[in-house]
Amino acid sequence: MPIKKPVAVKKPAAKKASATKKTASKKDDVGLPLSVVIRRRIEAQKARFHANDNISAYIQPGELEGLVDEVAEKMQAVLESLVIDTENDHNTKNTSRRVAKMYVQEVFNGRYVEQPTLTKFPNVSRLNELMIIGPITVRSACSHHLCPIMGRIWIGVLPSKESALIGLSKYSRLTEWVMCRPQIQEEAVVELADMLEKKIKPIGVAVVMDADHFCMQWRGVKDRDSKMINSVMRGAFLKDSNLRREFLALIDRK
Repeated sequence: MPIKKPVAVKKPAAKKASATKKTASKKDDVGLPLSVVIRRRIEAQKARFHANDNISAYIQPGELEGLVDEVAEKMQAVLESLVIDTENDHNTKNTSRRVAKMYVQEVFNGRYVEQPTLTKFPNVSRLNELMIIGPITVRSACSHHLCPIMGRIWIGVLPSKESALIGLSKYSRLTEWVMCRPQIQEEAVVELADMLEKKIKPIGVAVVMDADHFCMQWRGVKDRDSKMINSVMRGAFLKDSNLRREFLALIDRK
């Protein structure tokens, strides 16, 4: 009678261990503020979460509403520390929640939602002439004092015959998404130029922003007339002075 070989015992699949780890992780999160849970997810991936970063990849469906609740609770504590009687003052009774919704759903919304879809079209007509989009009205916030930044942006694009094209409304949607975060103007225009360059792959792209900063008008020096204007020139706009001059002259006329 032949001798039977011992049957090898299979080790449990790695997925099971991974699932156990996730379950343990969820148990560890119980009772923690939602902001701490989201922060842990980001830190686990060694990702950055500065004021002007988008962290939508680490936020799960339905959590933004929970974040509003948490911010409202902490904003209430701020109002109390400012010695405001929100119980008896009808004007500030629900201010903490209004402010929380404003920050999460509007003013800083570009941090928490995914980049808008930018449908690309082939450059069938092989266009390679200067296009200018603007002025696009923008609203942002200074990351130093969380004061409003209100301004306008002009975008110049010189497509190549092989470049992709995007609809005009998409320039406004992308601009709003980038600007709806606490940041400084100098970095915001660079980020916008980077995204346009990556998406369209043009010969050149230019971005000019002209804005009022309430951190100068509302506080500090309280100078109502000061503005900040800055520009980013890439590709042909940087190398070709005639193209740059044409772009700046045309937006000046507007």
